[in-house]
Amino acid sequence: MDLSTISLGQYTFIQNAFSFGLAVMAAASLFLWLSRSNVAPAYRMAITISGLVTAIAAYHYLQIMLSWEAAFSVTNNSISETGYPFNQAYRYVDWLLTVPLLLIELILVMRLSRSETVSKGVWLGGAAALMIILGYPGEVAEDAGTRFTFWVLSMIPFIYIVYQLVVGLKGSIAKQPENVRGLINGAATLVVISWLFYPIVFLFPLIGFTGGGAITAVEVGYTIADIVAKAVFGILIFTIALRKSEAEGGAQA
Repeated sequence: MDLSTISLGQYTFIQNAFSFGLAVMAAASLFLWLSRSNVAPAYRMAITISGLVTAIAAYHYLQIMLSWEAAFSVTNNSISETGYPFNQAYRYVDWLLTVPLLLIELILVMRLSRSETVSKGVWLGGAAALMIILGYPGEVAEDAGTRFTFWVLSMIPFIYIVYQLVVGLKGSIAKQPENVRGLINGAATLVVISWLFYPIVFLFPLIGFTGGGAITAVEVGYTIADIVAKAVFGILIFTIALRKSEAEGGAQA
């Protein structure tokens, strides 16, 4: 990214997006952990992991925000680079930790058999980690060809995950209580839709977005996708767990 193309307005807009992302993730973590006792013991691990996902994201958004501030100097309504690089690796470290956990929390709240839980957790979690690992070289690449090549490679595990969520979990979802079946379908759909933001945003620099506009679109786009995929998804997981708990006799100590 050529940070010298950033205007003061773009810098402020991105900084505000990072701050908003941090606040949402921190608030979601507190809500999920404080509400954990409202669901039955069988679903508390899913809620714990949901809160962990947003807590990890909150930490990394703090680091991203600090790195962004360190990369620029603002004086008298003018902006200049300080020489410190903006660290894009924070996002990928965050995704490497949180994206597999997002899939695992969905599997846990479904309360499948132990063997099915382990199998789906390993395959989906592993595919999610591979997707992130393959995406990072393209994100930091300086030429369009390398960026596009790694986009294609990262899309292979992405398509596998989408297939499993749309088709592979159909049988398991059909076995869920009727009062949560629609919500679980909605959670799987939310994962697919929110994750589609990432490959689209990844391509912004290749489809005509240049300079400060491209940087703004990428950083704000990733932030919006993170909020939907982690905080909104976490609240949906909590709602599923709460409904299932109520149907099974309520939360017990």
